[in-house]
Amino acid sequence: MKPKVLVIVSSGRGEKDKALTGFMYATNAVRNGWADVKLILFGPVEDLVAENDPEIMKAIENFAKVSEKPLACRRIAENKNYLEKIEEKVNTVYVGSIISNLIAEGYTPLVF
Repeated sequence: MKPKVLVIVSSGRGEKDKALTGFMYATNAVRNGWADVKLILFGPVEDLVAENDPEIMKAIENFAKVSEKPLACRRIAENKNYLEKIEEKVNTVYVGSIISNLIAEGYTPLVF
């Protein structure tokens, strides 16, 4: 049985390499069948999505090719007034209860 992993990418501008590492793990884990992976963007990384950062956009595209568009926190996007900018790039939802439910279902959170 594959492990269940919840990858939460939070790191923003000053720690973009950490964010990209999270995307790389999530993408490779799905592509290679290492784990059942859920990917959620939560926090400063959403600023990079709103800014169309080329490396982040490529990482989102690569993950979507092997799985689906990642989830992103709708509340953060609303509070920062960039919901419309990111809605076509990621699935925006209120992620608090989703994160809690996935952990309750046995997903191990990895935060980048």
